[in-house]
This record gives sequence, structure tokens and C-alpha cells, in this order.
Amino acid sequence: MKILSAAEIREWDQYTIRHEPITSVDLMERAATACVKWLIENYPDAESFGIFCGKGKNGGDGLAIARMLLEHNYKVTVHILEFGHKGADEFQANLEKLHKLPEADIHFVQSEENLHPVPEGQIIVDALFGSGLNRALEGVTAQLVRHINNSGCEIVSVDIPGGLFTDRSSNGALAVRATHTLSFQCFKPAFLFAENKETVGEIHILDIGLHPDYYKNLQVPFELTDEEIIRSIYKPRNRFSHKGNFGHALLVAGSYGKMGAAVLAANACLHSGVGLLTCHIPKCGYEILQTAIPEAMVMTDFNSSFITKVEDNLSKYDTIGIGPGIGTASETKMMLREIFDTYRNPLVLDADALNILAAQKDLFQLVPAGSILTPHPKEFERLFGESSNDFERIPVALQKARELNCIIILKGHHSFIATTAGQGFFNSTGNAGMATGGSGDILTGILTGLLAQGYSSVEAAILGVYLHGLAGDLAAKEFSMEGMVAGDIIAGLGRAFQQLQG
Repeated sequence: MKILSAAEIREWDQYTIRHEPITSVDLMERAATACVKWLIENYPDAESFGIFCGKGKNGGDGLAIARMLLEHNYKVTVHILEFGHKGADEFQANLEKLHKLPEADIHFVQSEENLHPVPEGQIIVDALFGSGLNRALEGVTAQLVRHINNSGCEIVSVDIPGGLFTDRSSNGALAVRATHTLSFQCFKPAFLFAENKETVGEIHILDIGLHPDYYKNLQVPFELTDEEIIRSIYKPRNRFSHKGNFGHALLVAGSYGKMGAAVLAANACLHSGVGLLTCHIPKCGYEILQTAIPEAMVMTDFNSSFITKVEDNLSKYDTIGIGPGIGTASETKMMLREIFDTYRNPLVLDADALNILAAQKDLFQLVPAGSILTPHPKEFERLFGESSNDFERIPVALQKARELNCIIILKGHHSFIATTAGQGFFNSTGNAGMATGGSGDILTGILTGLLAQGYSSVEAAILGVYLHGLAGDLAAKEFSMEGMVAGDIIAGLGRAFQQLQG
């Protein structure tokens, strides 16, 4: 699914108006109809609705919603921000229609004195500002938003929560804290960043029939991964396949006290479909790994506590995953440099491998082309410098992906995959239950397994992150987000693949 900017969304509206053709007011009627349908389905027994409107097109949506709810015999109160100027044409047209209904209860908010208590249990509909907002809220507008937020009522925002910017950071800005956001046709950038988690609530994308040709022909830098993208990447198995068709991966993982990371990564790698897996671990983990993962072959380091050197012909491995639980001892740092010097296929680098890179930036020039780096936000900052907000990290990730000729996965709720071609993908699966120790080690194993099977680096990154999140979603359904542990994600991988297969 393509992610559109505020300007592109406006252009899509205008394209639809020109090519369908349809008037702007009638297109607004479609949007309001979709919102009312959702509101009635989700709040059938609502005692009343409070509609808060600005005087732009978003406010016009709100007025149309109010009229339709009244026609469905709901009690509705409308509050309009009033600054003494005429509203948008669509707003004025809908205000005129609303005035014709004798039961319409309309209030104008000109100052703090016009802010009246919100009835307990009322469903608030926020139609203050749409995706075109370009400055922070102040004065009576800011007071009204605080009034809405302090009401204790459920809040449904139309298009985007009032006060939130669509295409740039709203960090520190005042905005409506929505319970639900009803957005039209596509995701907006603001919905995908953790800094807006208290504002956007649960996102619902409503189809309002915008012209499909505009969307089909539009080239955008960002997409949200969906089943269509994933199924175009996924390669079902040929029934005549054998284990040699699915690659041989090497995992370099573990140290004393952190052998669990190696076990999780290895288990996930095998459950991702790799043909053969060899693990290089310190001697202290031999019995652990051979017992926990009998399907994996094991090589042990000369050192008993941490990894110092991989004494093997690395060219026989289709890919190598490095990092889970390895620590940052000086000998381990040297081991990483030696692998970079001798191995030319793409690697998967995570955890302590990234910490070593961050401490020895000269290693960047040795990282093989096509490698996949998987930092969480703190690791990302150690690698590439601090950012003042979530939005700033995105262009940095894309720039560094190009410079290093690597794929960068910036982990988070909507993990961002930066490609060398300047294209970015936000992941659509996953949940807060995956914020648990070992979840990242499992992603490393999945990515390593997919790379070894012959997926390209971009394909492995997109598919791997999606499967990881989908398996986590399946685990959360079974165990709850609080009750699940990292190993439950691995247990969900089989069902995640089954879901891909239809």
C-alpha cells in the first residue's frame, strides 16, 4: 500500500473530481457517509455525538457527518471554531444543509467562555483540521483541543487528529488524542511513527472511491507492506526440492551467559526454511545448542566464553548472520573484521555486531554489499548519529543505505526498511508483545535463513520483517501481548507461512 503525502492526497481528490467527474461537495458526502457507517456500526447505542469542526474541508466533513447522524435519529451537538471569517465553500454548503434541520444544535466557539462541559459518555467526533495543517495550535484552538482531550470521552478523529502534522514531526505539538482515526483511502506518514502513539489511536482506512488511476500511476518513495507485496516476494516450494535447494547458513552467535540468543536465532533460522544451518559458538554453549537445536550443526570456538575466530572455509556458506549475544570483546571485534575481509556475500548484522561497527566506524567500508543491518533506534543513533525525532531518522536511513550499499532495517512498531534504491517500506505487522528479550535475535535468524534460500537482500528484509511481525501477532492472539515470550514468535512462524500460502 502506497503512503501518500498531504499534497499527494489533495491531488488525488482533485484528480477524482476532474476525471470521475464529481463535485467536491459530493465527494465530501461520500467521505461522511463512510464515517457515519463506521460510527453507527461501532457505537450503535451512543446516547449522543459531539461534533467539533473547523471551517475548512475537514469541518465540512464534520457538518455532513452531523447531518447524517441526525437523520439516523441520534442526538448530535455541533461545535464550530469561529474566527469571524467565511469557511471553505464545502463547509458553507454543508452548514446551510445542517441549518435546515430543526433539531440541529449548533454552537460557535469564539473564546474559552464558549467551552461547555462534554456530557459523560458522549462520542466526540474531531473534524477540526485535516491533513493540510501546517502550523502549531494556539489560543482558543489549543484551549478547545485540551478541552476535548480532558473530556474523558472516546474520540474519533476524521482524516487525521486535529493538530497533527501529516508529513513532518509533531513532537511536542498539541493535538487531539484520538481513540480511533478514520482516514480516507490510504495511510499517512504520521500514522507510522512512535512519537504519535498517544495521538492517532487505532487507525481505520475507509474507502471513499477516489479514482484508482491516480493511485495506480503514482510513484511514491514509501510503501506499507501488505499481503499483495508479500505474496509477490514469497517463493512457494517445488515438490521435487531437496535441502540443497534452500541454502546453507552460518550463524555466529552467543557468549557465556547469552547462549539463549544463539538458540533463539538458530531456531528461527531453521523455521524460516533454510536447508542447512551451522552455528559457530563458544565452547561453553556446545551442550546447550546440540540439545536445544538438534537440527543445527555446531562448530565451537577455541575460547570457552566468547567467539574469537571462525576457523572454517566461509565460501561454502550462502550467507552469515552475526551478532546475537556475541559481546564486544577485543578478540570478537577482530573476528568480525576478519569475516569482513574474507567474505563477500551479504551478511545479516545485528546486536553486538552493530555495536562493534558503531565503535569502529572504519569497518563500514568493509561490510559486503547487500548486507542487512538491523538496528533499533538507540543502535541506529550509535551507528549514524542522533536524531531529534522519528521523522528525521528516515532520510538518514535512506542516505546511509545508499552510501553503504546495504539494507537498513530500523526496528520499531512499524519497522522501516531502507533500500539502496531510495525506496522505503514500513512494516504492517507486529505488536507490543514483541517488545521482549530475544525478539531481535529471532529476526536475525529469519533474515539469515531467507537470504540463504536465495531471496535478494531487499526481498529477505521485507518478507522477514513481515513474517516476524505476523508470527508475533499470531502469538499474541494465543498468549496475549503480556504473556507471550520470544520463543512464542518462533512457534507462530509455521502458521505465518500457512497464512501466506492462503
